[in-house]
Amino acid sequence: MKPITPAELPAHLDAALWHPAATAADIEAFCALAHQHKLRAVCVNSGRVALAAARLEESPVKTVAFVGFPLGAADADVLRYETEVAIDLGAQEIELVFNLGKLRDGAHKQLLRDLRDVVEAAEERPVCVLLEPARLTREEIQLAANIFTEAGVNGVAIGAGFRPDSPNPTDDLRTLRELLDGKIFLKAAGDLRDRKLADALFEAGAERLGTTSPALLLGMAG
Repeated sequence: MKPITPAELPAHLDAALWHPAATAADIEAFCALAHQHKLRAVCVNSGRVALAAARLEESPVKTVAFVGFPLGAADADVLRYETEVAIDLGAQEIELVFNLGKLRDGAHKQLLRDLRDVVEAAEERPVCVLLEPARLTREEIQLAANIFTEAGVNGVAIGAGFRPDSPNPTDDLRTLRELLDGKIFLKAAGDLRDRKLADALFEAGAERLGTTSPALLLGMAG
């Protein structure tokens, strides 16, 4: 991907507030910041979607609902229902945590059904799947990529900056770019604060960044 200028950066940023202790006032302030800086989206837990959607109603900033967050280990029926409720409450996009345990169990057909159910429940809203490639082998990443493509998801997000012992996320992005359908966008997400890392992630194939520290990342961009 071509270099992103400081002026272009906000349009590629998804600001995430998933902390369990976040208050309604925290959500409102976060949405106000996103609106002020013209970020692409705000990502919140499904229980906060209605509040975020209301605060962003007059804004071009998208409301994204986390589903199955943070572990991705909920029953498939729960994930579908959480998606349906989030859409009803105003979510414009879904970010679903991928079930790594089922992948390692070899339950690939079941995973495909689970993802297709969420895509269907999203009612044509974009669905992005959150994957942690650092926990997987190359073969497992290939299997996951095949499932994503067949399920019709719109994007894949990888963790970046959560675990200091993780391999370089730019390598994971390049690997996924090789394996995924070119129509599926890539996103790198975490507590991103460093503009140099942001630039490297874009260069490696990320089209969006997710950060829990948008003000810090934008400050470095200025």
